[in-house]
Amino acid sequence: WLAFFLYDVLTRFSKIATLRGDSEFAAQCEKIERLLKKSISINAWDGEWYLRAYFDDGSAMGSRNNEECRIDAISQSWSVLSGAGEADRSAMAMESLNRFLVNRDKELIQLLEPPFDKGDTDPGYIKGYVPGVRENGGQYTHAAIWAVMAFAKLGDFAKTEELLKIINPILHGSTPQQIATYKVEPYVMAADVYGVSPHTGRGGWTWYTGSAGWMYQLIMESFLGLRRVGAQMKFKPCIPKNWKSFSVKYQFESSSYFIEVNQKPGRIGVHISLDGMAQADDSFEMMNDGKEHVVVILLEV
Repeated sequence: WLAFFLYDVLTRFSKIATLRGDSEFAAQCEKIERLLKKSISINAWDGEWYLRAYFDDGSAMGSRNNEECRIDAISQSWSVLSGAGEADRSAMAMESLNRFLVNRDKELIQLLEPPFDKGDTDPGYIKGYVPGVRENGGQYTHAAIWAVMAFAKLGDFAKTEELLKIINPILHGSTPQQIATYKVEPYVMAADVYGVSPHTGRGGWTWYTGSAGWMYQLIMESFLGLRRVGAQMKFKPCIPKNWKSFSVKYQFESSSYFIEVNQKPGRIGVHISLDGMAQADDSFEMMNDGKEHVVVILLEV
């Protein structure tokens, strides 16, 4: 999965190098991108999903031939998020993730399956966790969020809504029974959720996790579709078809933007007005003028 991640970093950094006038380094980044993508295509596909890694002896991890960790979530998600996976393979990989790693009975999205336990392979410190806990087959929330982001990028409205609900901590604390199971604060992100009895559904390591920042990105950018690029706000949502509207107050430096989104049936399209002025496309430019601005977005689906 780090090959996918490096591909994404190089893609982003080549743009920065271009902006800085360093065309030589931008070209170097793009050359390595192409090599990585080719190497991934040749060496990382396992038939229905992408491998997670290789051990030092050359044997695969995250393969259908493995007794432990046959499939891993991160490689599948990042094949989509990075854009380095081939479209048909990435779609198949995400369907495999949905089939084998989304545990709807336990209300969690597992990192890998089956957990490491008594096998001969040594993946490192995660094997120190008992099977089903944290990275070793439980829900590792970073990876769970990336999975939902990947489904949103694929335009899968139904799975994006469903899986966002699964990882939403509030929905793990709606009843006394859920609170007794979850055992941690339902108003912050938990770094992990256990997937093995007698601790199934129990959250762990709250407050400190970086998955909180990723959850913010998932909700704002992938789900609600509001993504800031410099001073520009782009709009590409993946919200449920039955939502009629939502609103967001967005602070841009000294200025406030009150954004109202209305969704209705009709021909497909996005219509945006900023302070009553129609915008040309699916974005609008923000200004740091210390004023309040009103944005109305009509989303026809």
